[in-house]
Amino acid sequence: MYVAVLTFVGFGVGTIFGYLRDFMRAWGLEKRNVAQEREQQKDFVPLYQDFENFYTRNLYMRIRDNWNRPICSVPGPQFDLMERVTDDYNWTFRFTGRTIKNVINMGSYNYLGFAETDPNALKTVTKELQKYGTGICSTRQEMGTLDKHVELENLVAKFLGVEDAMVFGMGFATNSMNIPALVGKANMKQYYPFDGDGMNSLHDIHSRFLPKNLIGDMQSLEKLLRDAIIYGQPRSHRAWKKIIILVEGIYSMEGSIVQLPEIVSLKKKYKAYLYLDEAHSIGAVGATGRGVVEYFGMNPDDVDVLMGTFTKSFGAAGGYIAGKKGLVDFLRAHSHSAVYATSMCPPVAEQIIRAMKCLMGLDGTTQGKTPSLAWLQRVRQLGKNTRYFRRRLHEMGFIIYGNDDSPVVPLLLYMPGKIGAFARRMLEKNIGVVVVGFPATPITESRARFCVSAAHTREMLDTVLNALDELGDFLHLKYSRYSKSSHPELYEETLFEFED
Repeated sequence: MYVAVLTFVGFGVGTIFGYLRDFMRAWGLEKRNVAQEREQQKDFVPLYQDFENFYTRNLYMRIRDNWNRPICSVPGPQFDLMERVTDDYNWTFRFTGRTIKNVINMGSYNYLGFAETDPNALKTVTKELQKYGTGICSTRQEMGTLDKHVELENLVAKFLGVEDAMVFGMGFATNSMNIPALVGKANMKQYYPFDGDGMNSLHDIHSRFLPKNLIGDMQSLEKLLRDAIIYGQPRSHRAWKKIIILVEGIYSMEGSIVQLPEIVSLKKKYKAYLYLDEAHSIGAVGATGRGVVEYFGMNPDDVDVLMGTFTKSFGAAGGYIAGKKGLVDFLRAHSHSAVYATSMCPPVAEQIIRAMKCLMGLDGTTQGKTPSLAWLQRVRQLGKNTRYFRRRLHEMGFIIYGNDDSPVVPLLLYMPGKIGAFARRMLEKNIGVVVVGFPATPITESRARFCVSAAHTREMLDTVLNALDELGDFLHLKYSRYSKSSHPELYEETLFEFED
């Protein structure tokens, strides 16, 4: 309780000083660095509302140095960071010319460790780059469909166990450009059973149809489904032609795994459609990396629309939508991305094919009979690293969110003043972390978000854990009442060596 009170007090103090500084800026006592309306345009309709930027200029600027840090290497398990300093309290930055080497990367989505520059592993990608070049410069509906795209789509469909698939050059656009094609003209209602950032990005597009976000509450979801069927559309009360339930496999801000069996049961009960966003779960969970459908041992046909991205687990870019052939054929004709966006780059497509074939055992090492052992070990190693990291944090007394098998690990910081202190202290120990606060999270739930990778060694994780243990005592972050076990710790698990 005292943590919540102190968190609100912290925001309150920051807000009071923010208003004080705005007053000083208005009277010329402090330099105004933010955008403002010109005096000559004072009679015009305002293009910029000063209050809308209150949080950015008065609170975010105090800790802005913890975001958008430029790196100068591959974002693998370690990376190199370009040092920068500020002379005006984070309004601008300048580079010192120094490079911070071998920073342990706990913030990038690199679940299976495919973010690599090994020439032997990237031979096929280099070959496709020399053959096709860097890009297509055309859309899928014009001259942008190559044999590589067809090969990749067939492979994705086979990997997921569905009839057909379509790939797109941008992961975010996979949602934002295809959901409008599926929604149509105000004839579908959508529900978001969790509070995920990937789905919230669509709020501006479909704000008329979105009820309040739920936090895994199946009873509330069922009530909303029932009410939608009984009462129909607002004002007219006409029946909805379609009801779509949109969920994410793993929620990137919470680390939670969707309750897929319960949602599929509700979907079948109320004759709704299910759209599953596996941006963070494909490759990261499941015995062979096939996502939450495999994780729960379910049939892919139970999900109407399977969506995922290639950025998190496959070391590439873009996304896919998979399912019935009729659905994919509809999107080929009506998707905004197929009509307006350029096609996926052939070298990127080849990287995805390479990674996916390794997971499927089609890379020549096992003739397709069983998954390639070397790469299947990455899936297993990710699971071991995730459970080890979460267990140690829990034993230290930190409060963490999410499922035990989720490689996204949010660690609660709560108080706004600890966000900047935490990230800066961790960087001093050569550890790169992501910190998140309001308004991206609830006001009382500021956090650090760790992303575990199969490429992290046990030594790397122990280095991070030791730093967290020390920093947790220094900043008083160990809020959990969990008592440590008196049993000896057994962490002598086998470490696998990756083969290229």
